[in-house]
Amino acid sequence: MEFTTGGRLTVRITPADVGKRVSVRRLTGSVDGMEKFTDTVGVLTSWDDNVVLITRRTGETVRIAESSLVAGKVVPAAPARRRGPAASFRELTRVAARAWRPVEREALGDWELRASGGFTRRANSVLPLGDPGMPLDEALARVRRWYGLRSLPAYIQTATGAEGTQELLCTEIEARGWRREVTAELRVGALAPLVDGGPAAEAARVRLDRSFDEGWLRRYQRFDEPGPHVLEVLGGGPSVWFASVDGDDGVPAAIGRCVVDGRWAGFMAVEVDPARRRQGLASAVMRALAARALEEGASAAWLQVESDNEAAGALYDGMGFATHHRYHHFRPA
Repeated sequence: MEFTTGGRLTVRITPADVGKRVSVRRLTGSVDGMEKFTDTVGVLTSWDDNVVLITRRTGETVRIAESSLVAGKVVPAAPARRRGPAASFRELTRVAARAWRPVEREALGDWELRASGGFTRRANSVLPLGDPGMPLDEALARVRRWYGLRSLPAYIQTATGAEGTQELLCTEIEARGWRREVTAELRVGALAPLVDGGPAAEAARVRLDRSFDEGWLRRYQRFDEPGPHVLEVLGGGPSVWFASVDGDDGVPAAIGRCVVDGRWAGFMAVEVDPARRRQGLASAVMRALAARALEEGASAAWLQVESDNEAAGALYDGMGFATHHRYHHFRPA
């Protein structure tokens, strides 16, 4: 369907464009005789029953009545990147998965079911990079049974906001009663500037080790009990480094974890004693880990931060990290 409004605006999208990135304008009302419009850019994920669904980069789904459309067109799959290393969604997703390896894995077609005793959603969720090899409803039932046998909630990790991400899958599982529980950003940046971003004396305060101790775990505090599954996830990865800054009573004032994997260095588990915040300790930990990653041949950096963590987001903004895509964990309602 293609039609014009007022002889100027044209809707050049159809239901056949589902799955493509589009830009649309819709009429939202009028004030004092003046028509008001709203623009939406995202992936066209559904066009049924005279309702258009568009999923934005953030994962938010916008419902638009077909009758309110006044303009629409297909736009390039992703905007040109302005900063940060070039990388595909699949490359980054696989790198991030290797840096946070689950205790148990099982293939379901091209999906990977991951379990680690409930320690973090990332290590206890489905990574759906392709076709599950069966109809979606059957795959979702298999997922729920698999996690149910392990007394774990069923989660599926999906992504939006970059070329090749999973806006369609997000819409399909949401239509089947799964609800988004948390959203995080995967950010990328150049590695070398992290090393040059502050006094060398600060990074010299940081101790780097191939393993962690009880004090490091006490500062991390992302679990009820540090059982074997926790230790296995934290210790797994291609080349893992743990950072700590001395604190009181054997508990570090700051910690961090870095996994070097080819050209990539991934940063995670950066924690600071609340009483020692705003002293540059997080930055010092990042710089020390970045320096070690450079020595091992890495050139690019990545990290993950929950979208509502404004303090961490501001810190990583200052370090030059840009959002590559967002990922979401969906759970049955």
